[in-house]
Amino acid sequence: MNNLGRNLALWVSIILLLLLLVNMFQPGSTQHAAQQLAYSDFIADVDTGHVRSVVMQNHNISGTLTDGTAFETYAPLDPSLVTRMVGKGVEVVAKPQEQEGSPLLRYFLNSLPIILLVAAWLFMMRQMQGAGGRAMGFGKSRAKMLTEKHGRVTFDDVAGIDEAKGELQEIVDFLKDPQKFTRLGGKIPKGVLLVGPPGTGKTLLARAIAGEANVPFFTISGSDFVEMFVGVGASRVRDMFEQGKKAAPCIIFIDEIDAVGRHRGAGMGGGNDEREQTLNQMLVEMDGFESNEGVILIAATNRPDVLDPALLRPGRFDRQVVVPNPDVSGREKILRVHMRKVPLASDVDPRIIARGTPGFSGADLANLVNEAALSAARLGRRTVSMREFEDAKDKVLMGVERRSLIMSDDEKRRTAYHEAGHAITAVLVPESEPIHKATIVPRGRALGMVMRLPEDDRLSMSKKNAFAHLVVAMGGRVAEEVIYGKDNVCNGAMGDIKMATRVARSMVTEWGMSDKLGMIAYADDDQNGGFFAGASRNFSEETAREIDEEVRRLVDEAYVQARNYLHDHIDELRRLAEALLEYETLSGEEIRQIMRGQPIERKEEEESGPVNRRSSVPQVGGPDAQGSDKPENENGGPAPVPQPS
Repeated sequence: MNNLGRNLALWVSIILLLLLLVNMFQPGSTQHAAQQLAYSDFIADVDTGHVRSVVMQNHNISGTLTDGTAFETYAPLDPSLVTRMVGKGVEVVAKPQEQEGSPLLRYFLNSLPIILLVAAWLFMMRQMQGAGGRAMGFGKSRAKMLTEKHGRVTFDDVAGIDEAKGELQEIVDFLKDPQKFTRLGGKIPKGVLLVGPPGTGKTLLARAIAGEANVPFFTISGSDFVEMFVGVGASRVRDMFEQGKKAAPCIIFIDEIDAVGRHRGAGMGGGNDEREQTLNQMLVEMDGFESNEGVILIAATNRPDVLDPALLRPGRFDRQVVVPNPDVSGREKILRVHMRKVPLASDVDPRIIARGTPGFSGADLANLVNEAALSAARLGRRTVSMREFEDAKDKVLMGVERRSLIMSDDEKRRTAYHEAGHAITAVLVPESEPIHKATIVPRGRALGMVMRLPEDDRLSMSKKNAFAHLVVAMGGRVAEEVIYGKDNVCNGAMGDIKMATRVARSMVTEWGMSDKLGMIAYADDDQNGGFFAGASRNFSEETAREIDEEVRRLVDEAYVQARNYLHDHIDELRRLAEALLEYETLSGEEIRQIMRGQPIERKEEEESGPVNRRSSVPQVGGPDAQGSDKPENENGGPAPVPQPS
């Protein structure tokens, strides 16, 4: 928008100057059309009555004859001239004499139009040179060389992806000592494709390779190749490889290569499609008649399924390095890397934080550390303690605490019993993960939450584990029924019921955990059991009825088991609810102490509340009038299962 306004102002100025110059030098203008008369002729015309009007200024006289002709003349000092003209009926206008200004100023004013014209011409030529340079450089590569001022990154700055670093260490060794491989006839891979979800460190890993090898590192985005005009992208690819050859050995990193490397034949332009031409040129440069020795191409994408097969064959991208979300050990290492610049309190344990953040990527963990540091800064603390990390993790996973939410005493007590029911069933069911903490502090849309902390990342789930989730999910509703009666329950268990139904249906239709229906997959692969969302069924109505009955049976059995647990431990339920009403948040050890009938000993905390001593995994559910569905276990595995609160 600024360039448009600047160009418009430039052209308006040029047009005005041209009009001014045309007006100044136009032969037919009044200034140059005035007839020059000799003074004697002027006196004769006055005497004969041929002069209509005159304008006198100093010795200069201009005027109009009776036939409309304009004239100019120069009069000597003649005192009787005015009397003669008035006597002949000439209209006389006298003007004062102009002040004599500086000759330089007068010269500048007279030359101003020409100066403006020259300045406009020079500016226009400069713009044309810039446009010409851009036009000449339209097909130049936009790859930028990463220099030391951007900060050198090494493998020490990359953690949690040891397998990927091991794959790429060979490239570093080749760049440092090529003869080590070439003397045995080996060839280094021409291209490496980094594949993984967003935020796992693909770009950081590519920078670390360049930092370790200490070679030039060119970076460019896949979208920088594609322009409106066909052939521009291909020209930029050629120029990029030319730059790489001049700086060899070097690394060229293309981020989001799927922007230009998609399957050919899907474009609207047929064979003239710009994106396809760019991809064709890249294929030729990577493995064509000309060799690109010493130029290693590294690309990153989180959409490998859309890439053209010719791009992935050996000789081009020889290796595909998967950069996944880190496991618990990797998360601990990543946290330690990001905690280097943060002053930590003595109670911070990265291992516990890592256990409570399954499915977090490296970017998520960096954001977690940053949120903890900001929280400590807001409170005016000099170090970041485990308390800030707990608060930051809960904020990232579940949202900000809703301290301003006004709950009645009855709603708060109902929430306390609901969460106490989840907590007691989680402690009593042997196959459940260890309970970490329970809280009735509202976060996001949930009015309360119970969290369980798995010892390690769960990659698979047994039938007992899945059924334990159902029992814990039913604990909240059963606790309300035990205390208030069936007719006085509320809709707070909506999220628990949805989660339990989803788990039970997956047990029956996907995981083969039903003796009645056997090991048959009844769910489509598209959307978590697509036929339940309206997709076409691949089974009969009778089978659908059996599925519904089996799901109902599993949920009912879990409900009965949860009711038995809470009926047998009604005293513990009441004690735990009262403790939640008093402290709002209880750790897992405090919950177990209350269930054993032991008093809890809690040190005086600072003004912001109790410290949560251990990290946790968010669980789905809790009293939630709007049916909150928080993210489930995102660590992967054959069957990620949400866990109730």
